[in-house]
Amino acid sequence: MAAKPEINPEAPVTVHEAEQARQNIQNFVIRTPLVRCNADGPAELYLKLENLQPIGSFKIRGAANVMALTPREKLSRGVLTASAGNMAQGVAFCARQMGIPATIIAPETAPVTKIRAVERLGGRVIKVPFAEWWQTFETRTYPGVDATFIHAFDDPHVMAGNGTIALELLEDLKDLDAVVIPWGGGGLSCGIASVLRARVPKAKIYAAEIETAAPLAASLAAGAPCTVEYHTSFVDGIGSKMVFPRMFELAQRLLDGSLVVSLNEAAQAMKLVAERNRVIMEGASACAVAVALSGRAGSGKIVAIVSGGNIDLDKFAQIVGQS
Repeated sequence: MAAKPEINPEAPVTVHEAEQARQNIQNFVIRTPLVRCNADGPAELYLKLENLQPIGSFKIRGAANVMALTPREKLSRGVLTASAGNMAQGVAFCARQMGIPATIIAPETAPVTKIRAVERLGGRVIKVPFAEWWQTFETRTYPGVDATFIHAFDDPHVMAGNGTIALELLEDLKDLDAVVIPWGGGGLSCGIASVLRARVPKAKIYAAEIETAAPLAASLAAGAPCTVEYHTSFVDGIGSKMVFPRMFELAQRLLDGSLVVSLNEAAQAMKLVAERNRVIMEGASACAVAVALSGRAGSGKIVAIVSGGNIDLDKFAQIVGQS
């Protein structure tokens, strides 16, 4: 098993580390806009459009930062990651820019749209059963692949890259009241929350999960990491059977809770944002927007992190057509 990077449990990302990450990733990412959601609701809702990144997802931020900080001799033999699609694209994109090979371990349920995008970027995809895919997260290795492992969330440099989103938020909306963030593995939520806790400690920070796979909400209720049933759905960018213990500890300290939405609420949010803002969101992003629209994140100025837009267009049309 590969060694886990050290993480400060009190503050996995400092403001300084996020600022340094912004310098490290500037040639790979764009500064995404923060726009008002054109919908009536209990809050003044803003959308942070990470779906506009070169790979259609925020994941490029963490991938670019950890790879920029990895010694070139370690990168030269190639990189390896486990991902259902978005981190895979982030790693493959950066690897192509750096001229090194990238291998992706993906679950058999990974969307075809995301897998094809990885292959277009030059990544080699190995599809495996869900349990074997999850084991790759835990061991940080895969048999027969000699490469440097890039973890999708449980890495301080990945979280620092994600923390750059918080820097941008505070430049665009200094008096925000709450932020809602899709919870996948926790790297996005904890990276953003670390910076916000340092800069605006009174702001509320919520994770958003989907009813078909919401291990964080269950774990927070139980007071310890627990396993839940996992059901596949169009919300494929977040959701799993369990929370990594280290990420659970961070979530307990940094977040104000996890709010769970139904598939119908997520679909309605996708449709509304497409109609009112002409923005295509994937299911994970829709969970954050749905939470904000429901009023459960409170009132005032609320930001929903639109974490990505990588959804098959036929599937998107089907979902919003039925909503």
